Formats: sequence, C-alpha cells, structure tokens
Amino acid sequence: METVEEWAQRGRVRPLLGHEVFVIDVPAVSEEAEPVLVLHGFPTSSYDWQHALGVLRARRRVVLLDYPGFGLSAKPDMAYSLFMQADVVDACARELGLTDVALVTHDVGDSIGGELLARDIDGTLGFHVTRRVLTNGSIYMDLVQLTDGQKFLLSLPDEALPDGRGLNADGTVAGLRVTFAPDSHVSDDELHNLADLVIRDGGGRILPRLIRYIEERRVHEGRWTGAIESHPSPVQIIWGDMDPVAVWPMAERVAQKRPDAKLHRLDGVGHYPMVESPVRFNAALEAALA
Repeated sequence: METVEEWAQRGRVRPLLGHEVFVIDVPAVSEEAEPVLVLHGFPTSSYDWQHALGVLRARRRVVLLDYPGFGLSAKPDMAYSLFMQADVVDACARELGLTDVALVTHDVGDSIGGELLARDIDGTLGFHVTRRVLTNGSIYMDLVQLTDGQKFLLSLPDEALPDGRGLNADGTVAGLRVTFAPDSHVSDDELHNLADLVIRDGGGRILPRLIRYIEERRVHEGRWTGAIESHPSPVQIIWGDMDPVAVWPMAERVAQKRPDAKLHRLDGVGHYPMVESPVRFNAALEAALA
C-alpha cells in the first residue's frame, strides 16, 4: 500500500480550464496497446486505483486524475457539474496528446464516462474511446440504494458547510465502510488514507456541493445511460455483487442491454472492488484489457 505522500509524488497539479487538477501520467512498461484513462468514484480519488496500477501499466500508458473538488486537486467552493468534470477530463486528454483510449470507470466516473461517450458519439470529443471497462456505479437510478449518509448530504443546501462543520476523518471512514461488503478486510490505514484525500484542503466542507451529481444524474440519465448502452466500443463489466448502493441487478441490466459485453462477477465484494479485493479485481481487469 502506498502512502498518500507517495501517491502525490507520482503526479503533478496541472492547470486545466481554470482548475488546478492532480494528474498522474505513467508510461507503459511495454507499450503494446492504447493508453488507459481511469475515472474514479465519489467521494474518493485516483488513489482508489493504487493496487491496479501495476496491472494497468504492464502494456499501456496510464492516465489518472482527481476531478476538481476531489483528492489532490483544488477544492474551491463553487457549483459542481458532471458536464464540467467531463470538460476537464477532455482537456486533460487533449493536453497529454491522447487520441485513442481504453476507458476504465467507477461510480461517478461511470456517469462522467457516459458524458464522454455521448460526446464521442456526437463527434465532439477530443479523443476516441476504443474499449471500456465499467465497474460498480449508479447507471440505472431506479435501482440505486443510497446510503443514509448520501441521503443526508443530499438533504443539505448546495453550499459549503461552515468552518469546523465539514465531515471529519472518522465520519468519512464510516461512510466508506458501509459501502463495502460485510466481510471485506480493508486495513484501517488504507481506509484513513482514502478518507484523508476526501477531507483534506476543505474537502469535507464541500461534500454537499459535490453530491449534487446524483440529482444531475437523474435529469440526464437518458443521455448518459443511453451512451453507456449504445457506444459501439467493446465493453466489459467488473462488478462486486455485494454492493449495497449500485446493486448487482444493475450490472445484469447493463449486460442485458449489451449482450456482447462480458460480465465479471466478483462474489462477496462491495462497492469498491479495486480496494476490497484487489487481487481478484486485478485478475478480472487484466482479462478485460487483454
């Protein structure tokens, strides 16, 4: 397990569309395929993918970033939108010279990825998605089971919490743990690293602003879910079947809509398969990108 400081040293902050965005750009050990672009979930960061980095970079260049408001990126008090996050991802890819990418997404990254796929279909994206790996995320809103913590954040106004009132480390750890499978064995150190990246630099105060993406997801479900279902690139689905939020029937529905997709079921794994069961997740990821 890497420390947060070690992870921070892997990348640097880049100015993108007026935002200070943490980006990791790792060259392939043996470049045999198109680069992979990784999009992380809410409320965490690219650090979620630390255990998968070795598998990803074995034959591919790997690009990861923390969206504005997340992780090691700047966290201004502002209104956030998945359209804006997609703009930033597109700008990052353009700056790094990415033309064809394998897109790997998780949680809110599935929705941001849906907007990128819609733009690719429309011919307005700065790069082309050649293949996809989809992991646990809220693709069909009628199936989503929000946690009590998510419901509470959504009940708050779309504004930053007062100083000293933001979510702290213990509350963040608790909020993450309830999304794991009951038998998951994620170390306390790793959980606290995940939480630290959520709350650092005032991140705990802006969670009521960031979680508005759920409302936005409902409004634009036709565009984003439609693109996830219809984009012509091959898609593989890796899903923890004990996810209490993005429940297993969601993965089954995607597979029904895309009968050409291969569905990898991770038995007894929750919402963060790359964190909860990295060995099994990496084996599925390696097979998906082979």
